[in-house]
Amino acid sequence: MENKTHLVDFYIIAFSKNVGPLFLLFSAFLLLYLISLLWNTLIFVVIFLGGLLQKPMYFLLCNLSSVDVLYISVAIPKVLDIIKTGNNKVSFIACYTQMYFFTSLACTEICLLTTMAYDRYVAICRPLHYTLLMRKRMCILLVAGCWLCGFSNSLFVTIFASRLSFCGSTNLNQFFCDIKTLTKISCGDKIELQTMIFMEGSVMGFCPFLLILASYFKIISHIIKMKSVGQRKKAFSTCTSHLTILLLFYGALLCMYMIPPSENSDQLDQIFSVFYLAVTPTLNPLIYSLRNKDIKNAILHIYKSVLGTQ
Repeated sequence: MENKTHLVDFYIIAFSKNVGPLFLLFSAFLLLYLISLLWNTLIFVVIFLGGLLQKPMYFLLCNLSSVDVLYISVAIPKVLDIIKTGNNKVSFIACYTQMYFFTSLACTEICLLTTMAYDRYVAICRPLHYTLLMRKRMCILLVAGCWLCGFSNSLFVTIFASRLSFCGSTNLNQFFCDIKTLTKISCGDKIELQTMIFMEGSVMGFCPFLLILASYFKIISHIIKMKSVGQRKKAFSTCTSHLTILLLFYGALLCMYMIPPSENSDQLDQIFSVFYLAVTPTLNPLIYSLRNKDIKNAILHIYKSVLGTQ
């Protein structure tokens, strides 16, 4: 791989083959963005004002909502600007900055989802030790570790990607700048970087996924052994929201970065990227708010309080 980097401009061309009206595309992205901002902000405020922040599960959920707000804000505003103005040019600095923050927040979310799986494991399998193992100081350290791991790992990826050189087309057949798309259009030997991407995906994606599977294997094994049907239903209900989010996020992410290139890989990458970039952050708070009694009661309490002051 060449060690020099060309400060070129990139062009987002994912919309050039759009078969539908741009107005509808703009409206769809804007709607997803506004819903995500609204619901994630609402979850954050409800947990903070509702006194739920002291509970580890909601402290983690509060951080997940914060990540989702930043996560969707990294790319969607630029997507909306491209659709509205038609100016699809992205400078080298802007492109790599977007890639850095996108990768940082994606890795942070993976770590948070893994930590939430551990929280559910302790709550269900070791309830007597829950307050000790998930005390406030430990939760803060776990969350800080998630953010630190995400941003430091992304710095490594970005520095590695800065060694790419571009001697041909700088058109990105994607909605945003990501390492996989930049690698495709780079010139020179790509094997080293492609190997790094695969290893990075394995370490930051597959390894946490194995930890989550291990946690839920023990959780399910423990629930099956419960004698009371009511206890089993209650235990399963506390995991349903987290499992749903895991399937949505990991399903799209693994399909995006772990499936080998094919003839239709560009189109598939765009579909999967929209799903985990915009749809997942929008659905996360909806899933938690609709399936969690504490959050629904807190929303109702704040709503009644607001009405009572008028």
